[in-house]
Amino acid sequence: MQTFIHETAEIEAGVTLGTGTRIWHYSHLRKDAEIGPDCVLGRNVFVDSGVRVGAGVKIQNNVSVYRGVELGDRVFVGPCVVFTNDLRPRAFEDDWQITPTRVLTGASLGANATIVCGVEIGAYAMVAAGSVVTRDVAAHQLVMGNPARPHGWVCRCGRVVSRSAGKPDDLNCAACRP
Repeated sequence: MQTFIHETAEIEAGVTLGTGTRIWHYSHLRKDAEIGPDCVLGRNVFVDSGVRVGAGVKIQNNVSVYRGVELGDRVFVGPCVVFTNDLRPRAFEDDWQITPTRVLTGASLGANATIVCGVEIGAYAMVAAGSVVTRDVAAHQLVMGNPARPHGWVCRCGRVVSRSAGKPDDLNCAACRP
């Protein structure tokens, strides 16, 4: 598949775009952003300078990925997800400090979720729509609410495999079990 950039998108000099990536209406990619191959960035997506986006990532409409955020391969970012990057923001401070956030391979962030900086969302974790993530999320963990709390464990495909607090030995659903 060819790389596609909509005519209204703004791609600054120094952006690295992987083959097959599609950038849609009114998106803005800042200098030195790195977008992997086969990604889809929806309408009105902002990617700040220095951000790293892995391969096969889908970022839905109206998402801003600020400096300090790193998205691993095959991450799904739902519409209107909010990332922060400063734990003590002040309009009058010139000396602000970026606090990194990592979203690992295959994780999914539901629509309107807020990801407070400084957390790591584990591989294949799932954050429910509207959740506010204030602490790390384990691999395959399902979290929801404000603040987001554990509500079970999900298979790599996204199906719930357990609602228990403890991580099950087998994280495969019946459909994915070998």
